[in-house]
Formats: sequence, C-alpha cells, structure tokens
Amino acid sequence: MKWDLALVAEATGGRAVGGATVTRVVVDSRGAAPGDLFVAIRGERLDGHAFAGQAAHAGASIMVEKGRLPDGVSGVEVADTTSALAALGARRRAEMVVPVVAITGSSGKTTTKDLTAAAIGPGTHAAPRSYNNEIGVPLTVLDAPDTAGALVIEVGSRGIGHITALGPVIRPDVAVVTNVGPAHLEMFGDIETVLLAKWELVEILEPGGVAVLPAADHRLTDRRRGPMITFGEGVAADVMVDSVEVDRRGHASFRMHHGGADLPLTMALAGRHQPLNAATAVAAALAVGVPFEDAAARAVAASASPWRMEVADRPIPGGLVVVVNDAYNANPDSMRAAFATVAEMPGRHVAVLGKMHELGSAEHDLHRSIGAAAVAAGFSTVVVVGDDPGIAEGAGDAGIVVEDVREALALLEDFLRPGDVVLVKASRAAGLEAVAAGIGGGAVA
Repeated sequence: MKWDLALVAEATGGRAVGGATVTRVVVDSRGAAPGDLFVAIRGERLDGHAFAGQAAHAGASIMVEKGRLPDGVSGVEVADTTSALAALGARRRAEMVVPVVAITGSSGKTTTKDLTAAAIGPGTHAAPRSYNNEIGVPLTVLDAPDTAGALVIEVGSRGIGHITALGPVIRPDVAVVTNVGPAHLEMFGDIETVLLAKWELVEILEPGGVAVLPAADHRLTDRRRGPMITFGEGVAADVMVDSVEVDRRGHASFRMHHGGADLPLTMALAGRHQPLNAATAVAAALAVGVPFEDAAARAVAASASPWRMEVADRPIPGGLVVVVNDAYNANPDSMRAAFATVAEMPGRHVAVLGKMHELGSAEHDLHRSIGAAAVAAGFSTVVVVGDDPGIAEGAGDAGIVVEDVREALALLEDFLRPGDVVLVKASRAAGLEAVAAGIGGGAVA
C-alpha cells in the first residue's frame, strides 16, 4: 500500500488537509509512526480522538471526524471514522488480485482461520488474533502486504445484515461456514436467525466463488446452488476425518480422506475437535488450488492464537498437574468440545468454568445443560467463578461456586493433587486466563 491523503479522502468522501504518504492504517496510537494513518475510532469505552494528538506527534497523519483536525496536522476529516475505515478496507480489497478466504460460524472461527492460513501456505496473510468485527475486518484487509499470496479473513456477526454490510471489504472467493449453533442468541434470538446471518457470507461470494460447508448440516448444504466443498467427521464429505484418538496431552491422531487419498495425521494443537477444524481448513485450501497432501501436512502442524486449548504441566506439591487453558471464549458447542478432549486425557478431571455471554433468554437452561454435560464427561469437580448462571446447578454435587479468580486459586491450591487435569474455560469477559496462569504459583494480576 502506498496512498496519499488525497486518495484517502476520495475513498472516504472526506476532506484532506496537508500532504502525507500512507503505507499503514492503524487504530492504536501506541507505536504510531511516520507513514501511518491513525483512524480515531469512537468506541463504547474510549474515543480515539483523545489519542489523535499522540499519533500526530509520533509523525502519523490522522483521520478524524469533521471539525476535529488540529491546526497544523496533516490528515483527513470524515463524517464517521468507523464507516471511513470500512471504505478504506473496500478500496484496498479492490486493489487485490489474490484469493480471499473468509470464515464465519458460531464457534471455531479463529482456530480455523489460523489453520487455513497455514494450509494455504507461506505468503498467506491473516490477522494475528480474532479481528472479526467492523473494525477488525477492514484492518485485516488493510494490513495485507503487497507481497501476500492469499488473504484469510475471520468474520463475526451480531445480527442480520452485519456480514452483508462488510461485503465490499471482504468480497470472498471462498466462504467458509464452520457451524451454526447456539452462540450469541442474545443478539440473534433463535438458531434460524443465526443461520441466516452466517449465510450472508455465502451470498456475498464473488462470481464463481466456492462455499465450504459442514457436510452434516443439510440446512446449509441444501441451500447452496453453486460450487461447494464439504467437510466432516465420520460422514460422507469431500474432506473427511475419522479414527480420532486423543493422547494424554490432548493431541489428536486421525485419518483424513479426500479423492481416494488416505492420510494418517497428528495435530500439533490440542483438542478432540481439532481434526474437524483441520478438515475445514484443508477444504478451504483445496478451493484455492492447494494440493491435498500439502494442505493437510501444513494444517496439522499449525499453531493457533493464544488461550485456545493451550496444554501445560504446572508444579504443585508432590508432582505436576496438567492445565488446559481454553479461556479465550466459550459457547455451548465449544464447551462440549473441550469436555470431549479432556475426557480422553488420563487423570482426575477438574473444570474451572465461567459464564458464557450473549445467550439471551436461553442463558439459564444452556448453562445448566453445560454443568450436567461436564459431569457426564467425567469431571469430578466443576468450579464456577463469579455469578453462577446455572452451571453449578447442572453439575449437582460436583458444582462449587467461588467469588473470583483469587478464591478459585485458593480452592485449587488445597484441592488439586498430582496427575489432575484442569480445564479452564469461559467467555473472554470472565478473565479466567488468570486462573490458568496462577495454577502452580504463577503471578495473578
């Protein structure tokens, strides 16, 4: 990227003041430098305009709302900076001629994004974390280097029309829907609305684009009338996995099948559900022309974003416990997937869980079902941190409610014994990564 402020103003319908060359677009003033365009986003908690002066002092040009450009500073004034950021993303996407893979779904988006970027191969650009909203999607596109060979975008949704609105920024050649489940029901209301919102990604495919869909979900596959590649576990699919076995560290060995080929594979990532994520990634890579064997080998060797099924030994008096840190996010499907992984790991199983957010009126029933599912999966103790929305009730005698992270760690210090396996999982807002970090004497903020 090498734009001037006049081009930025043209793309956003804004007014340029001064002159500067833009080679990077940022929304964080920390680390801003000459060549950057700092976009002052007005968020729920922070207003980026408060940091525009800091970015300008560091040599960046700035994009602000009309009337808010300081005297003597080069930049662009626009009506709305969030809309302007999307316009810049659309302009950048229009310049790109590489294949674009976009991924949505109720769960597994970020890990599938990481595995897909690995499966497509070196030179593929993807965001380093879960950048999947109206800010993160344009930034992912804008961050893509001119040398990128492919682009992988994670796309979230908070309701009908959200993905469609991002269509000019995404314009996918491949649209992946990982699954449709009871996540974010507070926003969507019901599963059918979730499905329609996720399906928008398929509807914005470029002409001739390929949909990558779960073979077992006929609500999705029966809707598709164009090119399609399916994935699945133990069901007929273009990319199928089966014979899954999990070792004591939570790593899955399995077989992957496509077009008559049958590959024995082992995941570098922990998680009973990771073979299906790998099949999804390989299907996406096939859609952009990557050979099956190459895509599979790269997918299973990939790493993922932090706090997703990270497995580590931690010292306690008398020996070690295994901590499975899956604290980045949670919904009913991903909770059950984590339970399935730990269930196959030897040792006494302890769950440290927190609230799953955005479940709407079904919150209590879904949390209660998760408590019961933990016990059914073999967890002898289910520790619920913070307000209990029903998990402990579902866990019955195995459920224990504690007030906060420190109380959870104090309980675990007295309770854990060598050989135990501790799963830590909740929605991101619960902050339970601090529990995972604190077991065995780690520092807690």
